[in-house]
Amino acid sequence: MSQATVATLSGVPAGREKPAAGQSHVDLLGMVDLLLSHLTPSLCETVFKHHRRTERERKWTFYAVCLFWTAVIVRQPPSLRNGINQTRKRKGQDQLWPRVLARPQAFFEKAEGQRPGLFMHLYRAFVKSILPHAPETYASWMKPLRRHFPEIHIVDGSRLDAVAHRLKIAHGRRAVLLPGCVTAFYDLFHGFCREVLFFPDAAEAELPRGQAALGWIAPGALIVGDCLYSYTQYFRKLAEAKLFGLSRKNPILKIRKLQLLSRRQGSRSLLEDSLVEVGSGRKEPKRTLRLIRYRAKGRSLDLLTSVLDPKMLSAEDAVKLYGLRWSVERLFLDLKDTLDLNCLYASHPNLVAQQVYATALVHAAFRVAQAKIAQQAKVLPEQISPGKLFPKLATAANDYCVCQLHADKVRLLNPGVRIRFPSLRTMPFASTRLDAVLLERRSPRRKRHRPPLPGRWKSYAHVPGGPTLLRSIPVG
Repeated sequence: MSQATVATLSGVPAGREKPAAGQSHVDLLGMVDLLLSHLTPSLCETVFKHHRRTERERKWTFYAVCLFWTAVIVRQPPSLRNGINQTRKRKGQDQLWPRVLARPQAFFEKAEGQRPGLFMHLYRAFVKSILPHAPETYASWMKPLRRHFPEIHIVDGSRLDAVAHRLKIAHGRRAVLLPGCVTAFYDLFHGFCREVLFFPDAAEAELPRGQAALGWIAPGALIVGDCLYSYTQYFRKLAEAKLFGLSRKNPILKIRKLQLLSRRQGSRSLLEDSLVEVGSGRKEPKRTLRLIRYRAKGRSLDLLTSVLDPKMLSAEDAVKLYGLRWSVERLFLDLKDTLDLNCLYASHPNLVAQQVYATALVHAAFRVAQAKIAQQAKVLPEQISPGKLFPKLATAANDYCVCQLHADKVRLLNPGVRIRFPSLRTMPFASTRLDAVLLERRSPRRKRHRPPLPGRWKSYAHVPGGPTLLRSIPVG
């Protein structure tokens, strides 16, 4: 194997990093520009009109609810009640918080009646709107694969964190309650989720969730997953959708070797590519797949792929590509830690779903802004730290809105007077030095962080009254 498979920083192969001019300044207003220009009343009105069922609009319109949740993710207030108080201010409040003159309880009554499917369709519409403006600069060293696959997505699932026992059905329950789970399809080259699916039952199996969400993907795309996605039934679903799959081999699968395609062996390395027959044939028909075995430097990796032609996906490219599967793990880390999705503001599954989709929406705008910053600084987007960049983008968004607030007040105090204001991009908050947002090299002797073992938890489906609640919440 070549040394190109050795990764540094955030998955960037050795020798691929670009030199960074740390003294240069980069623009911080890209995220707020995307949010204000693409999350528009017309977009929300179109989504609501085409996908509403029994929902109605009152003072809290669908656009106001969406804008409110976006402001919550960017500003991260201590509570929803604190954020609602921002919406009740008189004229002149900034552009992120909507202006809604209604009692605070009206928001909760409105939001609890809006099903997750509305926000799922809003997220899809928002992604479709920003996609032409999103640079395809992530994982740029894998771009040659685009000759054979129009899209490459990484699929994975994650459960949400525990919530407080605020619902009546949770009163008196000592078990930890999880309000749902998420399945995400991460676009390798655009750097954000092309599809996010929320499920209110945290105990719902991950594989059926991933199988049911393949209809939107362009034919010929390649889907990368972990060992859970190596079963023959999943490869059958991919074949029916005219898609290709790459996943780690599950140890319980029955494998029979048919033909050796290639074998490269060094003193301490092995790369073997074979055609194999997978499955027992009892519940699912046996399938012919490629088995790629890789051994080097203490690393052991067995991959299964439905790309039978090595010219489309070589064994070496498959190993490199599977190494990038950790991008989706980084995605969940960004959503939960950087964008604070590990702090759920409400317990009702509908409100939890709204926070999930709003977080994914802000994350998409954030990653597009990160890619544009990397283009401006002539570095790879993977060389920029999300944990350092997002707080600066959020602060810049806040200061931008405050400046707009004062500009509006000045215009109101001077009717009929043409006033020239300086460009906000010349303000100190609108830019930062590149070295302030670059990833730092970690010491090879660092202590590995071992997360605590998951404790005993329950889904709402396991609580008396919970199944009735979940049946009232359609996913789509």
